[in-house]
Amino acid sequence: MAADIEASIQGLLAAHSAEGVIIGLSGGIDSAVLTALAVCALGSGRVYAYHLHDRHSEEESRYRAQLLADWLGIGLSLHSIDRAMRKKRVYRPVIMRIMALSGFMNRYLNGRLHRMLYGESPFISTLRKGRFDGSKLKKLLYDRTVGYVEESFNARHKYRRHFLERRGEEQNCLVLGAANRSECMVGWFVKDGIDDMPFSPLNGLYKTQVRQLARHLNLPAKIQKQAASPDMAKGITDEHAMGISYAELDIILHGLDNSFSDEQIIEAGVTEEQIAHVRMMNMLSAWKRTDEPEPEVHKAG
Repeated sequence: MAADIEASIQGLLAAHSAEGVIIGLSGGIDSAVLTALAVCALGSGRVYAYHLHDRHSEEESRYRAQLLADWLGIGLSLHSIDRAMRKKRVYRPVIMRIMALSGFMNRYLNGRLHRMLYGESPFISTLRKGRFDGSKLKKLLYDRTVGYVEESFNARHKYRRHFLERRGEEQNCLVLGAANRSECMVGWFVKDGIDDMPFSPLNGLYKTQVRQLARHLNLPAKIQKQAASPDMAKGITDEHAMGISYAELDIILHGLDNSFSDEQIIEAGVTEEQIAHVRMMNMLSAWKRTDEPEPEVHKAG
């Protein structure tokens, strides 16, 4: 598996006559595995890593990114995107200030309050693009809370992609994305963002397989053991937001990819409700996996 990805990276460079590759090194396990494989494929001198942080990024993420860069013997360029995000006014909404303060409040808003009002998680609501069959009050409340958070999340990821693409043009390098299949198939990424790149060598692997590669590559334990998170909302992990663990998600996606019956998938240790949940995320996120422009949504109020 590792050798195949390394060969793919080498082939991409040769096909595009590029000098090297640029990777956004977030400090997460996906970008860490991709960076390590790129160094194995090309050597440390042809891999350029960037860590693009802002005021809501966790200090621990920056530490892990630097830890991996040092471990691989490559340079790491640190850039704050605060100024660009301030211009986009992503920090202005009150909900964004609340999210920066309290992990408990974030978990309450994500895990209880929104579900109580809408009967689903905030993530599912974002996949619907905030379209509800119901009162205008619900739409207005969504726009002023989860809608703002989604816009802020999207703005960061799209800006990071554009930043790296500009660097790629300047340095005659290919920008590699670190998306995996698990997140792609349920929409846990920003369309046209940093995890939606044309060249994504890991996009055929489930998250479980990415973790296996991390062990195979013997990446630092600090990186292997971390809980994946959106690195924007304190106290919220990817699994909390999606409403399912990666292990369970991958069991279900593997079963669906191979046309297993629900009964066969359940035998692997998941529930019928979890299968239905994954199917719904896959269906609602289909628009993210097309070449069509992101659908427009009109704000209430």
